[in-house]
Amino acid sequence: MKVSRETYDVVVIGAGHAGLEAALAAAKLGARVALLTGDPDRVGLMPCNPAVGGPGKSQLVHEITALGGAIGVLADATAIHARVLNRSKGPAVRSLRVQVDRDAYAAAARRAILNSPTIDLFRAEAIGFERKGGALRAVLTADGRRFLTPAAVVAAGTFLRGRIWYGLKSRPAGRQGEPPAQHLSHELAALGHRVLRLKTGTPPRIRADTIKYELLEEVPPDDPPGSFAGHPGPHAADLPTWMTRTGPETHAIIKRHLSFSPVYAGVTSATGTRYCPSIEDKVVRFADRDSHLLFVEPDGLETSEVYLQGFSSGLPPAVQEEMLRTLPGFSSAVVQRYAYAVEYDAFDPLDLSPGLMSRFLGGLFLAGQVNGTSGYEEAAAQGLLAGVNAARYAGGQSEVAIEPEEGYIGVLVDDLVSRGVDEPYRMMTSRVALRLLLRGDNADERLVPKAVAWGLRPQADLEAVEAKYARVRAELERLAGVRIDGVGALVWLRRPGARLAEVYRNSGEPPFPLTPAEREQVELRARYAGYIERQQRQREKRRELHRYRLPTDLDYRRVHNLSGEAVEKLSRRRPTTLAEAARIPGLRDSELTALLIHLVREGALSQ
Repeated sequence: MKVSRETYDVVVIGAGHAGLEAALAAAKLGARVALLTGDPDRVGLMPCNPAVGGPGKSQLVHEITALGGAIGVLADATAIHARVLNRSKGPAVRSLRVQVDRDAYAAAARRAILNSPTIDLFRAEAIGFERKGGALRAVLTADGRRFLTPAAVVAAGTFLRGRIWYGLKSRPAGRQGEPPAQHLSHELAALGHRVLRLKTGTPPRIRADTIKYELLEEVPPDDPPGSFAGHPGPHAADLPTWMTRTGPETHAIIKRHLSFSPVYAGVTSATGTRYCPSIEDKVVRFADRDSHLLFVEPDGLETSEVYLQGFSSGLPPAVQEEMLRTLPGFSSAVVQRYAYAVEYDAFDPLDLSPGLMSRFLGGLFLAGQVNGTSGYEEAAAQGLLAGVNAARYAGGQSEVAIEPEEGYIGVLVDDLVSRGVDEPYRMMTSRVALRLLLRGDNADERLVPKAVAWGLRPQADLEAVEAKYARVRAELERLAGVRIDGVGALVWLRRPGARLAEVYRNSGEPPFPLTPAEREQVELRARYAGYIERQQRQREKRRELHRYRLPTDLDYRRVHNLSGEAVEKLSRRRPTTLAEAARIPGLRDSELTALLIHLVREGALSQ
């Protein structure tokens, strides 16, 4: 039988948010990319909530944008509601959340792929890999094609042996209306990757004209709206969202029907996310609460559906109908698509390098939900990093990474490859120790230099960022000599609610020519100077450990005073620096000291 053969630098498997970023990043680095997906018309689809950002997640999107990624730009262009969350709190936790037009976002994502001259889009299901020695040689597809490539990114989302549940009834599916990928899991497991069975879910979609909005609490967008890339779309403040609540009657219905839930009936043992539970999980776990807040969010400017955030469920459709009738504003609501739970295969991210490459097959990278994460933003961040490293691997270059001290993306990836997961991982600000330094508003300062060094952005972008922060520093230096009623201007700016405009007005100093974003940087850096300096010292201490390199062939059994558990974890993880070793869960400070002493004695320590 004749087999079709194609040759590419990088093959990306899956065209969701991870696959999209991987393909675009690899293409920017000059790679010829094959993007394989079950349905080329569903590139960039948002199968769950059509929103981007939120606490922890918006910081990821700002960083992806700084690195030249697509998700923030696409969200801005198709925004219909933008709002900053936690505005009354400190800058470390303020988060932009953008509701987008679901169909417009997918169309813009598809255009981005089709407009890239070095990306070819294929309808194909990857079923296996061809190897040469310990390295990838080709990706094989179900229709008999053989894509010759030195590098591939698996970004298959929830499709690997996916199964969706409506109550106790289930069927194989990657998501509603799409078949699963049945073969690739076996291939990855055969390589040595450990399989995790995880679960997520989605709420029902309600026909928009059957909701009584007058009974809901309206949530207006910000005006003017915020944006990720600095350019809010034309409809970013067009639509409100709304809030409603469950009540005791809703909870009573759920409790009566728990035996029809696939989880509580015990017909699935897949692990769901703790931080985005189904409505039945909320009712069981928080039994003392008599209501739960729900958000009613439009799917687009012209769509007939709204999304009921916070009401994901695996209960049967008839029970969902009964539950909905108890919600204020939903007594006559018509369901267009029922909620369902989906379980799928993921793979232990401990088996990946910091650049997301498999430890079992050179050139094979994994990104997104296949690594045990949840959320578009987490997937996009991994996809960008995997795409960069796949292109670099194909070109004979070494892996690159983002350290936890450099960004949320670094924390995300380090948590995955150093700590692993036992449930779907969700990015949160509480996971980031240096979050005052790693804010969304300074992502350009932190990561545009890296983007330019990697080849994702032009030199002119770096020059613009450097000029921006030079102006910020110059104004801070100038204000250090300005006084207001005998008080230094920088000290005065530390007062609650103080604004830079008031400094100019009260001191008689003329306004310095700054953009709004630059004025924000001046205010933040003046107001939180003490806290920022403290975290900068913490960062330097953490970075010190990065200077101590560990031999890749070190025999940890020969290191005195290491426990058996430490030997096992170190041997499996193979950290390249003491900083990586320090982040492995379960390793005590005394064991890190023992490791350092051993290296000094053996003369194997390098800096």
